[in-house]
Amino acid sequence: MTVKLEWTNEQEQVALPGGLGKLLDKLLAAAARQEGLESGIVSLTFIDNDAIQQLNRDYRGIDRPTDVLSFALTEMTEEDISINYDELELEEEETALDESDGELLGDILISVPKALEQSEEYGHSLERELGFLFVHGLLHLLGYDHGSEQEEKEMFAKQEHLLQQAGLSR
Repeated sequence: MTVKLEWTNEQEQVALPGGLGKLLDKLLAAAARQEGLESGIVSLTFIDNDAIQQLNRDYRGIDRPTDVLSFALTEMTEEDISINYDELELEEEETALDESDGELLGDILISVPKALEQSEEYGHSLERELGFLFVHGLLHLLGYDHGSEQEEKEMFAKQEHLLQQAGLSR
């Protein structure tokens, strides 16, 4: 079995870099090796600032756009899983997840306009910022957090290692 990525682009404001799918697959494979993950499915959706702000407000109580949100299914209750994508006016995902590839690990949502803004602010490519946000969200799905100084140090070291493996160092 393998770890599989299902992703969709639900925003039209910013063009995604060419070859992004291959980069995301490479990052996912590296993370799976690093974490000893043998199977599972990760769902990734690229959205705009309005959609991510709504989710950030509804699920975190913070009424502003953020760059990435992760919803790990292993940590969620039945109540938490009921994200209503219809209210966000997102298109329905055209490809159904194939459960023979393993359990759905969770959802990662990235605001592409926010990622572009941050890539310009930090002086690196949009590709690097999207890769960073994907890895950050993926590590959250796998149970990592940055609530304490020690947790942050561990999570950020893993992020940086994975980004370097994919050629996305700063």
